[in-house]
Amino acid sequence: MTQSRVIKVEPRIAGADAASWDACANPDAAHHNPFVSHAFLNALEEAGTVGGKSGWHPQHLILEDSAGVIAGCMPLYLKTHSQGEYVFDHAFADALHRAGGRYYPKLQGAVPFSPVPGPRLLVRPGARSGETVRTLTQGAIQLANKLECSSLHVTFLDQTQWQALGSLGFLQRTDQQFHWHNAGFQTFEDFVGTLASRKRKAIRKERSEALAGGLQIECLTGRDITEAHWDHFFEFYNDTGNRKWGRPYLNRKFFSLLGQAMSERCLLVMVKRGAAYIAGALNLIGGDCLFGRYWGATEQHACLHFEVCYYQAIDWAIAHGLARVEAGAQGAHKLARGYLPATTYSAHWFADPRLSEAVAAYLEQERVEVAQTSEFLTSLGPFKKIAMNETD
Repeated sequence: MTQSRVIKVEPRIAGADAASWDACANPDAAHHNPFVSHAFLNALEEAGTVGGKSGWHPQHLILEDSAGVIAGCMPLYLKTHSQGEYVFDHAFADALHRAGGRYYPKLQGAVPFSPVPGPRLLVRPGARSGETVRTLTQGAIQLANKLECSSLHVTFLDQTQWQALGSLGFLQRTDQQFHWHNAGFQTFEDFVGTLASRKRKAIRKERSEALAGGLQIECLTGRDITEAHWDHFFEFYNDTGNRKWGRPYLNRKFFSLLGQAMSERCLLVMVKRGAAYIAGALNLIGGDCLFGRYWGATEQHACLHFEVCYYQAIDWAIAHGLARVEAGAQGAHKLARGYLPATTYSAHWFADPRLSEAVAAYLEQERVEVAQTSEFLTSLGPFKKIAMNETD
């Protein structure tokens, strides 16, 4: 006999039991994804970076079995704009507006401000996992219709869930990022040794130039990260945000809450000139991956960004046996530093069949272009070609 289930909408993730949420979000410690954890999502809400007037209004789906146990959940937000998503749908919005329709509000299954691949339909392991994915998906569509949303977007989901949503009628979109993969390296020099001679020399030169003038690196995790460190880092984060976007998405309170809730998952790479901190990068530590997130500096030094964001991340991942480093959105300059193209996935549902048909045609061609670009960029990678037989 099939147990009855009930699906609920939770307007605050604090209303969901943290242990139950995490049992669905991260059942496998070896592949822990900190961005879908209850602690990370709750820090965003408690800091006020989502909710309120942010244009991100939590509408999390919670699927409970007859005993009240959470069988699945989904981080879901009612959106009144398309900011902080990194999967750009402005062309879709413009098309619908020109046709006399209304694009906002929409529903977004995502981690706010975080272009980090991972599960978006969070399922407690068990025999009914496929059914749970379908039920959460149907629940999200029903909610979109109830709230009179134009569309439902599930972004940066993993490939398996992308395929599942495709089979349920969602339109499928791809893009690319650049990830570094650990081929069992024991040291950074082991990695550098796999590169073509010109690339090896360039990286060694960049690392030398980055720390010229006596700059020093500190890598901090756990209790070693203090509020003073967060103060300095927030200054760096703000500087980058103000220059690139005009308005940083996160506030100072968020970083304190992040440190309080999950400091063991935080890696701060800080740069000092004498006694003063002048730059830093924040990474989050997953089960098998180091996720690069934010960088900033109050002084400009040649190659320092490459050292702090890319080479230090590789160094740390090798030292701690992590399988890869994901360095965030965009950035073909990462290719020369050993980060290769990796496909990212999103799935989209539109209430208006005319818009859905037009977007489907566009995405079909876009997927071909993304695949061709990825193949081309991979061919330009910095690694030795078999026939080259180079020496230092």
